[in-house]
Amino acid sequence: MSQMGSTHRLPLEMPLDAIPGIAQKFSKYLKKLGIETVRDLLWHFPTRYEDFTQIRKIAELEPGEQATVQGTVEEVNLRRTWRKNFTIVEAVIGDESGNIKAIWFNQPYVANSLRVGREANFAGKVSVSQEGDLYLNNPAYELARRASEDQETRHTARLVPIYPETRGLTSKGIRFLVQPILKNVETVPEWIPADILKNQALPEVNDALIAIHFPAEIEDAMRARNRFAFEDLFLLQLWNVGQKLKLKEEHARAIKHDVLWLKTIVEKLPFELTLSQKKSLWEILKDVEKPTPMNRLLQGDVGSGKTVVAALAGIVAAEHGFQTAFMAPTEILARQHFETLKKILKGVGVACEAGLLTSGGAKLFYQDGLEADIPKKELREHIGRGEVKIVIGTHALISGINHEPALAFKDLALVIVDEQHRFGVKQRQALLANQKLVPHFLSMSATPIPRTLMMTVFGDLDISTITELPAGRKPIETKVVPPEERTKTYEFIREEVKKGRQVFVICPRIDPSQTDADNTLTSANIKLPHGPAVSPRMSASRQRQSAILELKSVKEEYERLSKKVFPDLRLGILHGQLKSKEKERAMEEFATGNIDVLVSTSVVEVGVDIKNATVMMIEGSDRFGLAQLYQFRGRVGRGEHQSHCFLFTDSKGTSTHARLKAIVEAKNGFELAEKDLKIRGPGQFLGESQSGIPDIAMRALANVELVKSSRDAAAQITHADPTLKAHPLLKTRMEAFQRNIHLE
Repeated sequence: MSQMGSTHRLPLEMPLDAIPGIAQKFSKYLKKLGIETVRDLLWHFPTRYEDFTQIRKIAELEPGEQATVQGTVEEVNLRRTWRKNFTIVEAVIGDESGNIKAIWFNQPYVANSLRVGREANFAGKVSVSQEGDLYLNNPAYELARRASEDQETRHTARLVPIYPETRGLTSKGIRFLVQPILKNVETVPEWIPADILKNQALPEVNDALIAIHFPAEIEDAMRARNRFAFEDLFLLQLWNVGQKLKLKEEHARAIKHDVLWLKTIVEKLPFELTLSQKKSLWEILKDVEKPTPMNRLLQGDVGSGKTVVAALAGIVAAEHGFQTAFMAPTEILARQHFETLKKILKGVGVACEAGLLTSGGAKLFYQDGLEADIPKKELREHIGRGEVKIVIGTHALISGINHEPALAFKDLALVIVDEQHRFGVKQRQALLANQKLVPHFLSMSATPIPRTLMMTVFGDLDISTITELPAGRKPIETKVVPPEERTKTYEFIREEVKKGRQVFVICPRIDPSQTDADNTLTSANIKLPHGPAVSPRMSASRQRQSAILELKSVKEEYERLSKKVFPDLRLGILHGQLKSKEKERAMEEFATGNIDVLVSTSVVEVGVDIKNATVMMIEGSDRFGLAQLYQFRGRVGRGEHQSHCFLFTDSKGTSTHARLKAIVEAKNGFELAEKDLKIRGPGQFLGESQSGIPDIAMRALANVELVKSSRDAAAQITHADPTLKAHPLLKTRMEAFQRNIHLE
């Protein structure tokens, strides 16, 4: 590092191991942070800054302030405490106004660095000892340099960057590496067009790199942070436009519909569609009329009737002789969709064969309203000949079941996927094995998507929204239950069961790293100063451990409730480790009223419809996100009876109760989604892997103005230069972005 001269220009892709002084000391720690090249290091941005810009006289220092003092080392002492290998270094620092003590804990090397008589800067928090004396607590320090050396500071007398760290490498070490490399790196090519930089008031990339690592003012750091957040949002918006243009080049079945025939069908339904259901259905049918593939998301609150709208679209396709694949995330939900479809087909009197295919078996619903269990092979043959018009199942429909190949459709025109926002390239290819045309795609979600995510991450999708609940639904009474009201609530639940009602009990997934009940949402998160917390990736081993603990949690709660709390009631248990037949049996027992209380993991979060269930009791409710709690609550209130949701928590934290209060007061799921985005960040909407989107852009997804400006810029450039031929640097950067992103 010390040999790095100003004449050496370091390439961005140069391995850090090749730089003298790094390989031996820092390489293994940097790799823990995913840092291997010069680019990786320079794009390892600070999460916050310590303000040590105030250089104060020692006599002027005030308790609690962050400050830098310039002084001379007057005394240094190293002593060991009674605790094994625990050291304390004490130094006395003096200037013309007085002196102050500085203390470092368990950093014995400090005693070797500080020599009596040396001048240095010391930056840190001013604390007060038990005797009432001021001292600097663990201050950063920099020795005064010789006249021939660079006088710019790294750790004191400035805004000091604080980075994501790892054991063995602190922010001080990262600053030690970044500063000389930043001064000697090659000029970074600017790929954002100059007019966009100007319109958005964003700094040029090389200036932004300096400002984000070593800003003169906090405003400089924020402008730089906005620039790097903008560039990834800008690329994401360009990707969205590219996906839409690419889809327009594909060919799909044009499914025309007869308005009068459709009106007759809708009028035969045993219920009236809401206005937004009708609007959503119309948007879908207008899309599938086109000879290019639809790519639409149908979103709506829990119980708003999305399945009916999707089923009607499938019936329209069937009327024209085309096939529909309807995929659900679980077998339970697939069977439920099959039951809903049968009721609709019977109600409207449409002659249409429908099939259910899961790992648990196969069913065929005939045109005359009869239903039968049939061998899977036989159903597959019916589908291959095009006789079965609507096929419902899990994602195994496209990946195959028990080593069987994926389904071969004769004429697949529409794909409906529940609770998966996007349909991947590989998935489309699997379904297109024997298809000449690309099927239309409709996704359904009861997890409302915040506005900024709609404009960015889901910007390639057209969106239909169902905003009302069906007529006659009663609002679900929701209450946060503190420990002292448990017994009273249990008695209320027993009374509900006596009335003939049923109860869900949800047990939380317990993260292995979580030990403090009041800190379960943030204990494993990285808290960022200018955005929400973003969940880090969970390793496969931790995911397995988490699943084991979730299973333990639900089993223990089942034992406790069945033996101690509700020994007089009939309890059942449901979790992800059960075999499909066992899950099916548990849900059938609950659906037919043979189970009073179903103790379950979050497997019931999506789609389960038991109209007689009127109580949703959620243990450890502080462990769930708001959107997830909303999903749970939506499992009740689907019938004529008044329903209740009890949020159990042992937490005393005010922040926890403020968060849970949001779900008590929220008018709808969309409102909650916006709050959840602010509290927990986009990670919970996009999954732990963060979809290939850089952290800084992930945090910016909550910034409405930045999202809007990136969308406007993408529209501007695409209109002027759709192939990016006039912007070769932007095109190259876009191609690299496409290789890394995985929004599917």
